[in-house]
Amino acid sequence: MESRTKTKPRWLLIVLEIVLAAAILYSVYWWRTRDLLPTGQAIDVPRFELQTLDGPVWSQAELAGNANVIYFFAPWCHVCNASAHQLRWFDSWFGNSVKLVLVAMEWDTLDDLRAYRDRHDLKAPILLGDAVMARKFRVPGYPLYYIVDANGRIRGRDFGYTTVPGLLARTIAL
Repeated sequence: MESRTKTKPRWLLIVLEIVLAAAILYSVYWWRTRDLLPTGQAIDVPRFELQTLDGPVWSQAELAGNANVIYFFAPWCHVCNASAHQLRWFDSWFGNSVKLVLVAMEWDTLDDLRAYRDRHDLKAPILLGDAVMARKFRVPGYPLYYIVDANGRIRGRDFGYTTVPGLLARTIAL
């Protein structure tokens, strides 16, 4: 007489593996973003005044009336460099409705920043970030960005490689 052992259907194991992988990915994402400014409490963008790479001073008042993406980067960051063309495309395609603002952090010279801007053909304003700005926005690493609504309230945030579809999905409802 043959003995048959009951096994779980293969599809159930696949579903369980997918759920486990999603839980692990979400846990890593949560851990990486746990110290960022909150998004669900409609907090205002921290006050700031920074000089731009081209000279004029820029403040949070410049964000009023538009949806905005405030993108923190470092010129030496490989992921920032890999994301730069996505930012350029996003700005050229959606810049009339969503303002992209780049904040350079941990840079050595203005010439380095100009070379970064020129190499990636970026047209968005580049603000010269500092340690005070990093503390106000709780910037633990790069790239990091915040989505800000037309009223100056933080509505979204993310950390890591940036894509046009990702930015569009986060800003379309603003």
